[in-house]
Amino acid sequence: MKKIIATTTINPPTEALLKYASMPDWHVIVAGDLRTPHDLYENLDNVTYLSPDNQLENYPVLSELIGWKCIQRRNFAILEAYKLGADIIAIIDDDNIPYDDWAEELYVNRPTEVTMYNVDELAFDSIGALKEHRDLWHRGFPLELVPYRDYNNFTKETIVPKVQVIFWDGEPDVDAVCRMIYSPFCKFAPEQFPIAGNKPSPFNSQNTIITRDIVKDYFLFPHIGRMDDIWAAYYVQSKDNKVVFTKPGVLSDRSLGTAGRYSLIEDMKREYIGMENNVRLLEELKVSPDRIKNFLPDQSWEAFKEWKNIISSL
Repeated sequence: MKKIIATTTINPPTEALLKYASMPDWHVIVAGDLRTPHDLYENLDNVTYLSPDNQLENYPVLSELIGWKCIQRRNFAILEAYKLGADIIAIIDDDNIPYDDWAEELYVNRPTEVTMYNVDELAFDSIGALKEHRDLWHRGFPLELVPYRDYNNFTKETIVPKVQVIFWDGEPDVDAVCRMIYSPFCKFAPEQFPIAGNKPSPFNSQNTIITRDIVKDYFLFPHIGRMDDIWAAYYVQSKDNKVVFTKPGVLSDRSLGTAGRYSLIEDMKREYIGMENNVRLLEELKVSPDRIKNFLPDQSWEAFKEWKNIISSL
């Protein structure tokens, strides 16, 4: 099985990225941006570096549609992993330091017994379902639904996931409102995993494994702020792909990487499109996945169409 790690960064190689690059069973692909220190990546062992010129030469239309100085450049690392024949792709952030047993247990594409939370609302919140921090909620979970979360109805079920979200200790992926209120630093007990929900779940692109066959439907949408990976998550689940959340595999430290550069107010501004639209988006995706078009800026939708065209040609 060919396993590839995909990311983008504007930082020098971090502790996390160097640790990923040292894993013998995985290969790392880094998609550079305009401010990436290119010379520091070009000769790293076990790392393929995609320079801006490389991306422009191979995917000029998609490159123009996505734009520069944005985290959605990691789409090109995912694309290169697909092109190289990856069976599974781990999408990571360079401020998530992997534990020694990171991804030792892979659940994608195999029957997996999970604790299945059966909720009545439009979405399932994986953070709120866990015993340690039920006051918190995942970034992208509709704010209107936070007071109505109820996780008392759960069963043991077997699913075959196409997405494995490896949880994180440290600073969880909550939205700016939640972070301003609670300033959380978390430690999650591994014995309560794996879990899943009967409704779509927000999940991020900071420590997530996807299978090759869903790459055509997994696209980090540009020009929608901090909903890029959240709407990607909601869309891919609207195509009937199952998601499993597994025990923490990294320590997340926002001060180490790109995330630490943004203030919470700036984060909130970039999350507002989701605050305003997430409930309606979930309702529309239940009718048809294609209705995501109604929520995307034209340039983002054109980028998604180009993504699908490229994947179909490979």
